[in-house]
Amino acid sequence: MSAAENEPFSYQNDELYCEGVPLAKIAGEVGTPVYVYSRTELERAYKAFDAALEGIPHKVCYAVKACSSLGILAALVELGAGADIVSAGELFRWQKAGGDPAKVVFSGVGKTESEMVAALAAGIAAFNVESAEELAALDRVARARGTKARVSLRVNPDVDPQTHPYISTGLKQNKFGVAMAEARPLLREAARLEGIEVIGVDFHIGSQLTKTSPFTDAIARLVKLVEDLHADGIEIDHVDIGGGLGIDYGKGDAAPPSPADYGAAVCDALAPLAKLGVTLVTEPGRVIVGAAGALLTRVLYRKRNEAKHFTIVDAAMNDLMRPALYSSYHPIRPVRDPNRPTIPTDVVGPVCETGDFLARDRELPELAQGELVWVGAAGAYGSVMASNYNTRPRAPEVLVKGDRYTVIRARETLEQMIAGERIA
Repeated sequence: MSAAENEPFSYQNDELYCEGVPLAKIAGEVGTPVYVYSRTELERAYKAFDAALEGIPHKVCYAVKACSSLGILAALVELGAGADIVSAGELFRWQKAGGDPAKVVFSGVGKTESEMVAALAAGIAAFNVESAEELAALDRVARARGTKARVSLRVNPDVDPQTHPYISTGLKQNKFGVAMAEARPLLREAARLEGIEVIGVDFHIGSQLTKTSPFTDAIARLVKLVEDLHADGIEIDHVDIGGGLGIDYGKGDAAPPSPADYGAAVCDALAPLAKLGVTLVTEPGRVIVGAAGALLTRVLYRKRNEAKHFTIVDAAMNDLMRPALYSSYHPIRPVRDPNRPTIPTDVVGPVCETGDFLARDRELPELAQGELVWVGAAGAYGSVMASNYNTRPRAPEVLVKGDRYTVIRARETLEQMIAGERIA
C-alpha cells in the first residue's frame, strides 16, 4: 500500500504513518496504548465544515464532549471556533485552552445552580435551556447576581435521526428539550422574566447521522416556531441546530453526507428565515475530530478456543468504550506489513469483562506478539470517555503536525490515580 494523499493515517512502504511520523516511532517513545491525532486533519475538517455554511451568517461551536484534551481545544481556538459545553468542567477546559467564553453555548438537561453561576460570571454567549424548571432556576440565579442570562430554548422536534438509540436525542421519548407544543408558551413566559433574555431556539436530534433529511425535517419545525415567535413580538437572534453529522467508520455502509452536502441542505432549509436576519449556530463534534484520531495498541497474546481465535492487546474498554457501549465498528489495521493472509479474530483487551472487545470476528492478519495495531476513527468519544476501570491508568495523547509530534497529555500514573483517596 502506498501513502494516500491528504489522509491523516497512511502506509508508506508498508509502514503506517500519521502525517510524516511513523506510528512505530511514537509507540517506541511514548508506549502503548496511546491516542494519536493529526493536526492537519483536524484543521482540514474544521475548515471544510465552516466553509460549507459560507452562504449564511453562522457560528461553529465545537462540541467539547467529543474530545476535550487541551491540545485539541487550543488548535480549534486558533481556527476561530466557539464551543458547545455540557458542564462547568468543559467551560474550565475551554478557558484553559485559551477559548473565549463569549463564544460558548451551554447545553445539557441537568445544569446545577453552581454551574449557572460560573457560566454567568464567565460571560458565555447563551444557555440552551431544556425545561421550565431549569428556566425558573436560571432566572433566580441571574436575578440574584443582578444580571440577565441569555437563553436559547432547546425544543424536541420529535424527528427520528435514524441512528443508534443511545445517541438519538430528538425523539419525544428522549430526555432532551421541551415539546414543540410547549415551546411557544414557555418562551412567551421567559420573555417576561426579569433575569432572562430570550435570544434563540435550539435543537439537537442525535449523533452519527448519515442522512440530511432528519436535519431538514427538524429545521422546518424550528422555522415555523421562529415565525410564530416573531408574530408574538419575540425576536430571535439565532437558531442552533446542534451537531450530529456522521463520519465514515470504514464498515462499508453508505458514506454519510459530506459537509458540503450538509451545508447545502441546511442553508436551503433555513432560507425562510433570511428576512429575519437570524444567525445559524452549529455544534459539530465527531465530524471535526473523529477521523483525526486513532488508538495505537500492541498485541500481548494470541489464543484459540473451540469457538474462536482471540488477539489480546494492551488497549481495553476503559481506553475505548464505544465498541462495548454501542457495539460500534472501528477500522483496525496492522502498523506494518498489511498485505498478509487474514483470519477471523476477536480483538480484545485485558479488562475482566466479556464486553471488553475492540472488534469481533474481524478479518485481520494473524498478528504476532508485540505487533502494533492501529484502531482508526477514534478521535471522537475515545479518550474523552476513558476510565480507570480495573485500576488502569488512562492512555497518553499525542498530536502530530508534519514530521513532529507533541505529547499533549502524559500517561497517567498509579500515584495520580489515587491522589485524592484516603484511608479512614
